[in-house]
Amino acid sequence: MKSILIIGAGKSSSALIKYLLDKSNQESLFLTIGDISTDNAKKLINNHKNAKAIVLDVFNKEQREEEIVKADIVISMLPARFHLDVAKDCITFGKHMVTASYISDEMKALDPLAKEKGLVFMNEIGLDPGIDHMSAMQVIDNIKDAGGKMLLFESFCGGIVAPESDNNLWNYKFTWNPRNVVLAGQGGAAMFIQEGTYKYIPYSKLFRRSEFITVHGNGKFEAIANRDSLKYRTVYGLEGIPTMYRGTIRKVGFSRAWNIFVQLGMTDDSYTIEESENMSYRDFVNLFLAYSPSDSVELKLRSYLQIDQDDVMWEKLIELDIFNPDKKIGLKNATPAQMLQSILEKSWTLAEDDKDMIVMQHLFGYELEGKKYQIESSFVVLGENQTYTAMSKTVGLPVGIAAIKILKGEIKTPGVQIPISKEVYEPILKELEEHGIIFSERKVPYLGYNPNHV
Repeated sequence: MKSILIIGAGKSSSALIKYLLDKSNQESLFLTIGDISTDNAKKLINNHKNAKAIVLDVFNKEQREEEIVKADIVISMLPARFHLDVAKDCITFGKHMVTASYISDEMKALDPLAKEKGLVFMNEIGLDPGIDHMSAMQVIDNIKDAGGKMLLFESFCGGIVAPESDNNLWNYKFTWNPRNVVLAGQGGAAMFIQEGTYKYIPYSKLFRRSEFITVHGNGKFEAIANRDSLKYRTVYGLEGIPTMYRGTIRKVGFSRAWNIFVQLGMTDDSYTIEESENMSYRDFVNLFLAYSPSDSVELKLRSYLQIDQDDVMWEKLIELDIFNPDKKIGLKNATPAQMLQSILEKSWTLAEDDKDMIVMQHLFGYELEGKKYQIESSFVVLGENQTYTAMSKTVGLPVGIAAIKILKGEIKTPGVQIPISKEVYEPILKELEEHGIIFSERKVPYLGYNPNHV
């Protein structure tokens, strides 16, 4: 049997593990799932004969190497910053590797060694990044193969709560790593290009520069610009394209409310709060407001941010119970972002039967034989419950499909890479359709620009 080592059994791994177990007899696979705790892995395996869960500390070099040596391919579902040691071991012991994370510069540096050993190191093969790359490149390649010239590419993706589980005023629940949600947009200005003009949005303004998009058959959403839309021009072969924009989807109204936390400074992760473990929710809010011996925390906040008492923004804050003097955050030496995350997780964690929803949309503008055209391509996927979410499905399935195809030699071009070649994207997109991840394409009038970009 072929041995697959999966390192990390977090929220995004459920659909991956189920897919590989379902394929294990047909493809002669045995899964070893390593995590610092085996509780979730054992639950997902459910006594399947072709899998086992082990305690694996990725920082334990000897143990990590021992497990990697025994594998035919390694899937790392760890946070991106922990991939490198695993990748170096895979180079040393001659093992293929798959991750859903963005390629770091350190990972790129392993490319010559991976090629020398004939190893496939597939990265960015989840949802976003992942399905976005593959679906975009398929259409872009088709346009170019027909002789078309790309003029516009816009891409939007988001994990949100499904309509039937949307029962809070924020119209949002956590469908993936809450920390990444709290820190979203930080680390530099959002950058994109529109009609040949470069645009930059600083983090302090990002959530008031959202735009509306309409996904055919699913209504209106809002999108926040991603940090760097420009780096994919070269990756996608779109050097010189006049318009390129990538954004994150949320339900309408989320960004305006989230901006309250940004303006207060609650999303800052660069310093720790003194005596944070003893603070109540109310104390936490008061940290960011001016001192007053008489005014209440509520009054100071409304005055500072100019929020009326009958504004829905105020109702959203009340719903989170952030003015409660009795609820303790209980985190020692915590940053503001960590404290905010702790508060939000109490309200925004998916209930057992809650369903999430993934929405993705691409816009392609191009010129062919003197005429200009535009294609809108989108998909929507609903989750099943708290465990088998749409997020885990759209992240985990591409990872699992890629791993099997690498093992079978169907994906064989070596090196550190992302899924932008036909060898990779054609078979994976085809199999994803069998699992209900199907893009719907339609032609729309060509604009050449998006009037919603502000």
